[in-house]
Amino acid sequence: MRVPTCVLSSFEAPRVLHGHSPDLFVQIGSLTKPLTATVLTRLADSGVLGLDDPLESFLPAPRGTGITLRHLAEHTSGLPRLPPGLGGSDPYAAFDAGALDSVVRHLDDLVTAPAGTSEEYSNLGYAVLGAALVSAVGASYEELLRRHVLDPLGVTDVRADPPADRRLHRWAPLELLRRPWTMTGAILPAGGLWATPRAAARVVVGLLVDRGLGEPAPAWQPAGPMLWHNGATNTASVFAGASPSGWILVHRQTGRADATDKLAVDTFKAAVARRRR
Repeated sequence: MRVPTCVLSSFEAPRVLHGHSPDLFVQIGSLTKPLTATVLTRLADSGVLGLDDPLESFLPAPRGTGITLRHLAEHTSGLPRLPPGLGGSDPYAAFDAGALDSVVRHLDDLVTAPAGTSEEYSNLGYAVLGAALVSAVGASYEELLRRHVLDPLGVTDVRADPPADRRLHRWAPLELLRRPWTMTGAILPAGGLWATPRAAARVVVGLLVDRGLGEPAPAWQPAGPMLWHNGATNTASVFAGASPSGWILVHRQTGRADATDKLAVDTFKAAVARRRR
């Protein structure tokens, strides 16, 4: 099946295939995390909080876990990848503020390692981080994101719940519409944002190339000279990265993140190689 694909980069004109669109909203999954981490660093730079503040300063977490905001941002909190009790075809739908509060109050029963001792990628950790930022400021997650990231970068088309008529839908085999996961609840700061590919690319350029909001937040992953992050849901996957040689963002309407990552990395390497000839 032909997969709707959008490739935006510093190397070539936009490449849009099989019904994708750079101007319709798509899920960006865990590419949400660098935006959440940027809210954290912006609040730290302004003195609202400290990166090494303990979690229990903001949420009703048990004392003694040793978990700080930095640990949550760097995936070194010791929390598992996923919240407990997920299941079904829409796994995050029931993970609301009440469910997160219950998890936070029993974090000491969930940690798999002492805070700061090892790295384990954690959607749960970023859900907790987002809740802590909301508690620290007393504003919604979307308001924090708009105020501290999107407005300073001049970006508008990044949202938690865009209008249905502005979303790019993926039709599964047999013409059955595969519904995207519900991620507007507590999981939002970990992977629930939607964006147009064009808007997502502007965020990547603003954060990684222009460095308009300071040094990149700790969510970005290093690979040699490149900083990158990817994301996937059940219906979409994305890869974004930048190095001194250029930048790239690839979005595909499929949850196969491995294939999207490979397309992005192969395209980036080929473009850099052509420049060096």
